[in-house]
Amino acid sequence: MAVSLEYELSLGGLVMGIDEAGRGPLAGGVYAAAVSVPLDVAVRLLEGEWREINDSKKLSEKRREHLAETIKATDGCTWAVASASPAEIDRLNILNATYLAMRRAAEDVGARLGAGGISILVDGNPAKGLPYPSRNIVKGDAKSLFIAAASILAKTARDADCQRLDSLYPGYGFARHKGYPTKEHFAALAKLGPCPEHRMSFGPVAQMELPL
Repeated sequence: MAVSLEYELSLGGLVMGIDEAGRGPLAGGVYAAAVSVPLDVAVRLLEGEWREINDSKKLSEKRREHLAETIKATDGCTWAVASASPAEIDRLNILNATYLAMRRAAEDVGARLGAGGISILVDGNPAKGLPYPSRNIVKGDAKSLFIAAASILAKTARDADCQRLDSLYPGYGFARHKGYPTKEHFAALAKLGPCPEHRMSFGPVAQMELPL
Protein backbone atom coordinates (compact mmCIF):
# COMPACT_ATOMS: atom_id res chain seq x y z
CA MET A 1 0.00 0.00 0.00
CA ALA A 2 1.49 3.33 -1.07
CA VAL A 3 1.30 6.43 1.07
CA SER A 4 -1.41 8.90 0.14
CA LEU A 5 -2.97 12.21 1.15
CA GLU A 6 -6.25 10.63 2.20
CA TYR A 7 -5.91 11.60 5.85
CA GLU A 8 -4.44 15.03 5.17
CA LEU A 9 -7.22 15.96 2.76
CA SER A 10 -9.90 14.67 5.13
CA LEU A 11 -8.73 17.17 7.75
CA GLY A 12 -8.20 20.12 5.40
CA GLY A 13 -6.58 23.39 6.36
CA LEU A 14 -3.09 23.34 7.84
CA VAL A 15 -1.94 19.80 8.58
CA MET A 16 1.34 18.50 9.93
CA GLY A 17 2.52 14.91 10.20
CA ILE A 18 4.63 13.72 13.13
CA ASP A 19 6.67 10.58 13.69
CA GLU A 20 9.43 9.47 16.03
CA ALA A 21 12.60 7.42 15.89
CA GLY A 22 14.64 5.80 18.61
CA ARG A 23 12.30 4.54 21.31
CA GLY A 24 13.95 1.12 21.52
CA PRO A 25 17.70 1.82 21.67
CA LEU A 26 19.73 1.67 24.88
CA ALA A 27 21.61 4.89 24.14
CA GLY A 28 21.12 8.30 22.55
CA GLY A 29 18.10 10.54 22.40
CA VAL A 30 14.64 9.87 21.04
CA TYR A 31 13.88 11.98 17.98
CA ALA A 32 10.69 13.35 16.45
CA ALA A 33 10.03 15.26 13.26
CA ALA A 34 7.09 17.34 12.08
CA VAL A 35 6.34 18.12 8.43
CA SER A 36 3.73 20.41 6.90
CA VAL A 37 3.05 21.41 3.30
CA PRO A 38 0.06 23.30 1.89
CA LEU A 39 -2.35 20.65 0.65
CA ASP A 40 -2.53 21.98 -2.91
CA VAL A 41 1.27 21.79 -3.07
CA ALA A 42 1.26 18.31 -1.51
CA VAL A 43 -1.02 16.97 -4.24
CA ARG A 44 1.58 17.93 -6.83
CA LEU A 45 4.48 16.65 -4.72
CA LEU A 46 2.89 13.21 -4.33
CA GLU A 47 3.05 12.79 -8.08
CA GLY A 48 6.43 14.50 -8.40
CA GLU A 49 9.42 15.04 -6.11
CA TRP A 50 7.84 13.18 -3.17
CA ARG A 51 6.54 10.16 -5.10
CA GLU A 52 9.16 7.85 -3.56
CA ILE A 53 8.48 8.90 0.03
CA ASN A 54 7.48 5.96 2.19
CA ASP A 55 7.82 4.56 5.68
CA SER A 56 11.49 5.11 6.54
CA LYS A 57 11.85 1.45 7.58
CA LYS A 58 11.09 0.39 4.01
CA LEU A 59 13.86 2.53 2.52
CA SER A 60 17.58 1.96 2.25
CA GLU A 61 19.86 4.27 4.19
CA LYS A 62 21.03 5.92 0.97
CA ARG A 63 17.45 6.48 -0.23
CA ARG A 64 16.38 7.87 3.16
CA GLU A 65 19.22 10.38 3.13
CA HIS A 66 18.40 11.47 -0.42
CA LEU A 67 14.71 11.89 0.39
CA ALA A 68 15.48 13.76 3.61
CA GLU A 69 17.42 16.35 1.64
CA THR A 70 14.59 16.52 -0.93
CA ILE A 71 12.03 17.15 1.83
CA LYS A 72 14.11 19.85 3.47
CA ALA A 73 14.69 21.63 0.14
CA THR A 74 11.05 21.59 -0.97
CA ASP A 75 9.54 25.05 -1.45
CA GLY A 76 6.60 25.52 0.91
CA CYS A 77 7.62 22.70 3.25
CA THR A 78 7.81 23.64 6.91
CA TRP A 79 9.67 21.02 8.94
CA ALA A 80 11.40 20.56 12.27
CA VAL A 81 13.35 17.86 14.05
CA ALA A 82 13.52 17.75 17.85
CA SER A 83 14.73 15.31 20.46
CA ALA A 84 14.65 14.38 24.11
CA SER A 85 17.98 13.53 25.69
CA PRO A 86 18.95 10.31 27.50
CA ALA A 87 18.76 12.27 30.77
CA GLU A 88 15.20 13.35 29.95
CA ILE A 89 14.34 9.77 29.01
CA ASP A 90 15.63 8.57 32.38
CA ARG A 91 13.73 11.28 34.23
CA LEU A 92 10.42 11.12 32.36
CA ASN A 93 10.42 7.52 30.98
CA ILE A 94 10.69 6.76 27.28
CA LEU A 95 7.00 7.28 26.47
CA ASN A 96 6.79 10.73 28.02
CA ALA A 97 10.15 11.71 26.55
CA THR A 98 8.81 10.72 23.12
CA TYR A 99 5.80 12.96 23.69
CA LEU A 100 8.19 15.76 24.67
CA ALA A 101 10.20 15.42 21.47
CA MET A 102 6.98 15.38 19.43
CA ARG A 103 5.69 18.48 21.18
CA ARG A 104 8.95 20.32 20.57
CA ALA A 105 8.83 19.51 16.86
CA ALA A 106 5.15 20.43 16.57
CA GLU A 107 5.63 23.73 18.39
CA ASP A 108 8.54 24.64 16.13
CA VAL A 109 6.56 24.02 12.96
CA GLY A 110 3.43 25.64 14.37
CA ALA A 111 5.30 28.79 15.33
CA ARG A 112 6.62 29.16 11.79
CA LEU A 113 3.25 28.44 10.19
CA GLY A 114 1.96 31.31 12.31
CA ALA A 115 -1.72 30.57 11.83
CA GLY A 116 -4.60 28.96 13.65
CA GLY A 117 -6.56 25.89 12.66
CA ILE A 118 -3.61 23.51 12.62
CA SER A 119 -4.24 19.76 12.83
CA ILE A 120 -1.75 16.98 13.51
CA LEU A 121 -1.52 13.47 12.14
CA VAL A 122 0.63 11.32 14.39
CA ASP A 123 1.93 7.82 13.81
CA GLY A 124 0.91 5.02 16.13
CA ASN A 125 -0.99 5.50 19.35
CA PRO A 126 -2.49 8.80 20.57
CA ALA A 127 0.20 11.22 21.76
CA LYS A 128 -0.27 13.36 24.85
CA GLY A 129 0.64 17.00 25.21
CA LEU A 130 0.62 18.04 21.56
CA PRO A 131 -0.12 21.75 21.02
CA TYR A 132 -2.85 21.21 18.41
CA PRO A 133 -5.73 18.78 17.86
CA SER A 134 -4.37 15.45 16.68
CA ARG A 135 -5.47 12.23 15.07
CA ASN A 136 -3.43 9.09 15.47
CA ILE A 137 -3.03 6.59 12.63
CA VAL A 138 -1.78 3.09 13.33
CA LYS A 139 1.07 2.38 10.89
CA GLY A 140 0.60 5.92 9.68
CA ASP A 141 4.15 6.09 8.34
CA ALA A 142 3.04 3.66 5.62
CA LYS A 143 -0.27 5.44 4.93
CA SER A 144 0.12 9.22 5.31
CA LEU A 145 2.49 11.23 3.11
CA PHE A 146 3.21 13.78 5.84
CA ILE A 147 3.85 11.14 8.52
CA ALA A 148 6.09 9.18 6.14
CA ALA A 149 8.08 12.34 5.41
CA ALA A 150 8.41 12.97 9.14
CA SER A 151 9.57 9.38 9.68
CA ILE A 152 12.38 9.94 7.20
CA LEU A 153 13.54 13.15 8.86
CA ALA A 154 13.41 11.66 12.35
CA LYS A 155 15.27 8.50 11.34
CA THR A 156 18.03 10.27 9.40
CA ALA A 157 18.53 12.81 12.20
CA ARG A 158 18.89 10.08 14.78
CA ASP A 159 21.23 8.06 12.58
CA ALA A 160 23.41 11.15 12.13
CA ASP A 161 23.53 11.58 15.90
CA CYS A 162 24.65 7.96 16.26
CA GLN A 163 27.57 8.77 13.98
CA ARG A 164 28.44 11.60 16.38
CA LEU A 165 28.22 9.22 19.35
CA ASP A 166 30.45 6.76 17.56
CA SER A 167 33.15 9.43 17.30
CA LEU A 168 32.74 10.56 20.91
CA TYR A 169 32.60 7.07 22.42
CA PRO A 170 34.58 4.66 20.21
CA GLY A 171 34.32 1.00 20.99
CA TYR A 172 30.55 0.75 21.37
CA GLY A 173 29.74 0.45 17.67
CA PHE A 174 27.06 3.14 17.66
CA ALA A 175 27.51 3.82 13.93
CA ARG A 176 26.58 0.20 13.19
CA HIS A 177 23.86 -0.77 15.67
CA LYS A 178 22.50 2.76 16.29
CA GLY A 179 22.22 2.05 20.00
CA TYR A 180 19.87 -0.89 19.66
CA PRO A 181 20.29 -3.94 21.92
CA THR A 182 22.43 -6.10 19.64
CA LYS A 183 24.99 -8.74 20.62
CA GLU A 184 27.75 -6.31 19.67
CA HIS A 185 26.27 -3.61 21.89
CA PHE A 186 25.86 -5.95 24.86
CA ALA A 187 29.46 -7.11 24.46
CA ALA A 188 30.67 -3.50 24.46
CA LEU A 189 28.61 -2.71 27.55
CA ALA A 190 30.05 -5.71 29.35
CA LYS A 191 33.59 -4.59 28.47
CA LEU A 192 33.33 -0.81 28.80
CA GLY A 193 30.29 -0.17 30.96
CA PRO A 194 27.73 2.51 30.09
CA CYS A 195 28.82 5.80 28.57
CA PRO A 196 27.17 9.16 29.42
CA GLU A 197 24.77 8.73 26.49
CA HIS A 198 23.31 5.44 27.71
CA ARG A 199 19.79 5.33 29.11
CA MET A 200 20.41 4.24 32.66
CA SER A 201 16.71 3.58 33.31
CA PHE A 202 16.67 0.81 30.70
CA GLY A 203 17.09 -2.59 32.33
CA PRO A 204 20.02 -3.94 30.28
CA VAL A 205 22.00 -0.77 31.03
CA ALA A 206 20.99 -0.44 34.67
CA GLN A 207 22.37 -3.91 35.30
CA MET A 208 25.82 -2.91 34.12
CA GLU A 209 28.37 -1.52 36.53
CA LEU A 210 30.26 1.62 35.61
CA PRO A 211 33.92 0.93 34.82
CA LEU A 212 36.47 1.92 37.42
